[in-house]
Amino acid sequence: MRKGLMSLVAGFMCLSLIGCGKGHDKANSIQIKGSDTMVNLVQAWTEAFMEANLGSYIAVTGGGSGTGIAALLNGTCDIAMCSRKMKGKEIELARENGIEPKEMTVALDGLAVVVHPSNPIEGLTISQLSDIFTGKVTNWKDVGGKEGKILVASREVNSGTHVYFKEHVLAKKEYGAEALLMPSSQAVADEVAQNQNAIGYYGMGYISPNQKAIKVAKDENSLFVAPILDNVTNGDYHISRPLLIYTNGEPTGLVKKFLDFVLSAEGQEIVKKIDFVPVI
Repeated sequence: MRKGLMSLVAGFMCLSLIGCGKGHDKANSIQIKGSDTMVNLVQAWTEAFMEANLGSYIAVTGGGSGTGIAALLNGTCDIAMCSRKMKGKEIELARENGIEPKEMTVALDGLAVVVHPSNPIEGLTISQLSDIFTGKVTNWKDVGGKEGKILVASREVNSGTHVYFKEHVLAKKEYGAEALLMPSSQAVADEVAQNQNAIGYYGMGYISPNQKAIKVAKDENSLFVAPILDNVTNGDYHISRPLLIYTNGEPTGLVKKFLDFVLSAEGQEIVKKIDFVPVI
């Protein structure tokens, strides 16, 4: 998979501003904040859009889906990028603040569960993953691996990826007390790459040879399925989700122009190049 730009950019919790500084006309600038899963994809869209629209300035900042939603609610961003849907209480708070969230699906993603390349484990069921991440199972030998204490690397609580994994894999149970809460997907990747007993998860666009993505089965009677584009597209991979953006009401002006580009054939081709799944 392509990792050049992604590995460089994703190592930072927040992306640097892209051509955005004091004095720029607000009508010609966009502030985008939120999901670390989406930050590389939005970065790629931004670069292509700005090349075709000279004089436009876009700032892209990570920090997690919750950060993006909070920024939308307090009026400090034009677009919130989210790897989860807004919660009911967030929508209520938005409306209390005069914000009317408008949701748009811009890509699909499969969450890859990854281990160190030396780990002999090739696949786990959802139930086994739940037991590992909640701390019920703490040794690899108990799920068919070698003797060794499992180190769990999770995204932090402000992450939409953390929330999605908790809801869809852990069945809303709490993560184990010893789970490491990592500030970014790249931090999860780095931890797994350097620890032979680690396990973590991130959007499949982050998969690299430094980690091994394992297959996942819905239950012990189901097929084990790899987190690849075709399996996410046809719904065979169980841990998949939409990637969303939120704006305050119907987008207008430069924001609308940018989002039209995102959902264009060119924009969706970028989705595939960054190893996510297009929606058109």
